[in-house]
Amino acid sequence: MAQQEYYQSLGLKKGAKPDEIKKAYRKLAVKYHPDKNPGSKEAEDKFKEINEAYAVLSDPQKRQQYDQFGSADFHQRYSQEDIFRGFDVGDLFKDAGFGSEDIFSRIFGGGFGQGGGGRHVRRRGRDQSLELQVTFKEAFSGCEKRIALKRGGQQEEISVKIPAGVETGTKLHLTGKGEVGAGGGTPGDLFVLVKVSPDPIFSRENGDLVVTREIRFTEAALGTLLEVPTMEGTKRIKVPAGIQPGTKIRLKGYGFPHLGSGGRGDLFAKIEVKVPEQLTSKQQKLLEDLAEQGL
Repeated sequence: MAQQEYYQSLGLKKGAKPDEIKKAYRKLAVKYHPDKNPGSKEAEDKFKEINEAYAVLSDPQKRQQYDQFGSADFHQRYSQEDIFRGFDVGDLFKDAGFGSEDIFSRIFGGGFGQGGGGRHVRRRGRDQSLELQVTFKEAFSGCEKRIALKRGGQQEEISVKIPAGVETGTKLHLTGKGEVGAGGGTPGDLFVLVKVSPDPIFSRENGDLVVTREIRFTEAALGTLLEVPTMEGTKRIKVPAGIQPGTKIRLKGYGFPHLGSGGRGDLFAKIEVKVPEQLTSKQQKLLEDLAEQGL
């Protein structure tokens, strides 16, 4: 179903403020409360729908997961029991003039938590997330990192493979590395948000790299051969005569690996012309002569 399902159930748009969510829920909950609509299957279904929506959208962590991963992926992570765990609106119903008995046990068929009759319930573990800093070189080549996290109340060290080509904002999904599930339930997942440190030489533009190189005025006018650094060494390129400052010379295939799709971006050598701050008397005379020649 669409990612906006819960918002639509409450007649809201994504980004609604918490007080707007509560106000919309209260209005609909009163309207469709089973005590106000005895025997109405339609009202009961609607009441279930809006309570599930409110249970998710009123919980900051669940709402963040729902907004980030969408409805389908969210429901793979959260069972109905997970959704309603810790959800209590009894006071709201009492304020609205309804009884304080467990309405959820009545309409959802058994309680939550331990379940009907105190039976043991398996619960999926919570997802976890963390940030991981990698160097520019590690992002280029790929690497393996060891990270420490708490699982089941104990410190544990796990290995995270960083694929070549990651960039800041890349999110790695490690299935089953989140919190341990209760009662033998499946563990949650771990989401690793990658942050790449900047490089002193290269700047990155998606899959391409840019490196700035300075040449002398005479080299720009006459052309030259130039050593350009790459991520794997140096490459000699030809700078054509008459090149203009800011021109980029392309080195095809010397950029960053394309994450997950093979191939590489390009490297661009951005040429800047260095203007000397001081001249010898001979250099000044030569330049004056050139100026007289219209150069």
